[in-house]
Amino acid sequence: MLGPRDSPLRIPDFRWLVGGVTVSALGSAMAPVALAFAVLDLGGTATQLGLVVAAFSAAEVVTILYGGVLGDRLPRQLLMQGSAAATCVSQAACATVLITGHGSILFLTLIGVLNGCLGALAQPASNSLTRFTVPEEQLGRAVVIRSLANQTSYAVGFAIAGIIVAVAGPGWAIAVDAASYALAAVFFSLIRVAAPARGERERLLSELADGAREVLRHTWLWLLIGQALLYHLCFGGVQGVIGPIVVGDTWGEQAWGWALASLMVGFVIGGLIALRWRPRFLLRWGVLLLSLTAAFPLAMALADRLPLVLLGAAVHGIGLQLFSVNWDLAIQENVAEDMLSRVYAFDLVGSFVCRPLGLAFTGPVIGLVGTDRWLVVVGAVMGLSSLAALAAPSVWRLPRRVSAVSTWPEGTRARPARRPRRRG
Repeated sequence: MLGPRDSPLRIPDFRWLVGGVTVSALGSAMAPVALAFAVLDLGGTATQLGLVVAAFSAAEVVTILYGGVLGDRLPRQLLMQGSAAATCVSQAACATVLITGHGSILFLTLIGVLNGCLGALAQPASNSLTRFTVPEEQLGRAVVIRSLANQTSYAVGFAIAGIIVAVAGPGWAIAVDAASYALAAVFFSLIRVAAPARGERERLLSELADGAREVLRHTWLWLLIGQALLYHLCFGGVQGVIGPIVVGDTWGEQAWGWALASLMVGFVIGGLIALRWRPRFLLRWGVLLLSLTAAFPLAMALADRLPLVLLGAAVHGIGLQLFSVNWDLAIQENVAEDMLSRVYAFDLVGSFVCRPLGLAFTGPVIGLVGTDRWLVVVGAVMGLSSLAALAAPSVWRLPRRVSAVSTWPEGTRARPARRPRRRG
């Protein structure tokens, strides 16, 4: 059993990775809160807010597959550093425009498209880099620690976002986001891991086809990517459009920041549980607990007091985090190293390809059926679709890999051995 002296945080590369991801998450947590109220302050409607956020998500979807190919070709930390530095510049420009009172909905849409592309180029590389900064026997703990640090930072960011927006305005919250990306770029520049070992490069479409075949080899992988597609189709509009309006109109702008903070607190609680609870079957309990995500939209629809909404958000976060940790570990343990970034790219695309559509149609749908009724429908879809995924044997039976004891000499850099491919 690993003790405190064996913590992945003792490895410099992993520390810099966690530091960069964490500090950028602190500012990024403020961005969606600031963006929502910046659009509303400019006189935007629910439909316009949905379209602005949808533009960001659509840019991610269009770019992220290319980011997956780059992540398997180039030094992953270099991609992350460049993306963070460029996002710092774009968010600084956005903050300046808003603070000086020259913002417009069109400008926010365009800057969102740019930021979506920049983030998508680096996200697959970022997700896959954990495996290359720690030895194999520490991978499970490293996945949890990274997720826990990231979500804790988001919780803090969401908690103070509402306060900054209410006191100083959305532009200043985005300014903090820009500063966080500048610091993250510095942290990422300090990571020293080997570039991906590649043979002769193929054309982009050929490399994407190889990644798609890797996904299709694992039934649990493509099945749960499909379930995530349905989740984000429904919940994207709740978080990006309905939540700021329902909670903000009822309890004030600051209340929506606290609701998102409660969601992140749930992530933190789930991460703390995951540090101790290591189920033998990676996805069985994770998918069951994923059904708890229905609590947040149902609370917004049915609760008449803010504490109940905050509780629903926290329960949502706990269930999603416990699933996410096991899901990430399943990918890290069962996907070939030279395919890892591309598989993460397909995971992200499968998860978010319908998010722009959900954001765009949420405004018109709630105009037709009503906000509370739609929230109940979303909660039912999220909960039942999660439970339905348990019927697949590959989801029910996927085991956690038992790691061997490390044989690395103290002070050497993490270089995990190549894992054999496994069929889902």
